[in-house]
Amino acid sequence: MQRLTLYGADYSVYVRIARMVLEETRVPYKLVEIDIFEKKKVPSDYADRHPFGKIPALEHDGFRLFETDAIAAYVIDLCGNRDLLPTTAKDRARTIQIMRIMDHYAYPSFVWGVFVEEVERERVGQLDSAQVDLARKTLTVLDGLMGGSFLVGEQLTLADLWAYPMFTYFGMAPTGQRLIAEFPRLGAWLAIMDGRRSAKVTLFPRELAATGGGAS
Repeated sequence: MQRLTLYGADYSVYVRIARMVLEETRVPYKLVEIDIFEKKKVPSDYADRHPFGKIPALEHDGFRLFETDAIAAYVIDLCGNRDLLPTTAKDRARTIQIMRIMDHYAYPSFVWGVFVEEVERERVGQLDSAQVDLARKTLTVLDGLMGGSFLVGEQLTLADLWAYPMFTYFGMAPTGQRLIAEFPRLGAWLAIMDGRRSAKVTLFPRELAATGGGAS
């Protein structure tokens, strides 16, 4: 199989989701770093890959694609390994439901509302109570939907790969650590995910800095 090219930054939640899908399916790829927050360093032709200027974007044998959902679906179909998609209608629906929960509620809350505020902007102890309540509510919902060792039963699915990068940033913030500790099942799931090779080889730069390097 010709190697795919993924465009995006290694600090990005959605780039990491795409990379974990690629790693779990063992589809060969290379990552071309595109930092959309460094406008002067973004190649002039990147708008041809993603007209909205976001990440990730994918290219494979002349075929270009953007949106993480579409990239994940393409990779799964390309490799023929559909293990990341449950076989029953209920579990497939639950997987999609959790993915959308992560996109619409967890990402703005866990990443921007908690991690960015407490870690990037150094506002520990200054979060609005409504933001903390939203994060706790999101965790409560996820805990209630959790169906086994993984988020959807006993098999790794796209739901886990969607959630994990957001939980990783969330867990770097003091409030995130405290709230996760209130949900032992989610904490146990997070420990399982931490041990997967796909997580270890896609560490965020902040994780690499904390550990002194990645894993093989």
